[in-house]
Amino acid sequence: MILRKLRLRLQGDYPCARLVETITEYAEGSMSARERGRFDRHLAACGSCQEYVAQLRRTIELTGTLSVDDIDQLPAPARDALLETFRRFHSAR
Repeated sequence: MILRKLRLRLQGDYPCARLVETITEYAEGSMSARERGRFDRHLAACGSCQEYVAQLRRTIELTGTLSVDDIDQLPAPARDALLETFRRFHSAR
C-alpha cells in the first residue's frame, strides 16, 4: 500500500499503464478535456512516455505512406511475416 501511494505520488494520478491504455483516444482527439489534461501532465513529466508517443506518431506517419508496391518490395520472409501479422490482427477482431 505504501509503495502504491509513493508510485502514484511520483507519477501523479496518471500512471504509465493508463497512458498506454488511452493512447488511441489521445491520437484520435476523442479524450475528454479532463482526461487530456491528466494525460498531458503525465506526458510532460515522463520521458519514457514521451518516447512512446513519439514512436507512435512516427509509426502513424510512416504507415500512412505505405503502399502495396512498398510491401511487394520487401524480402519474402519480411513480407510474409507482415502479412501474417495483419491476418492475425484482423481475425482476432
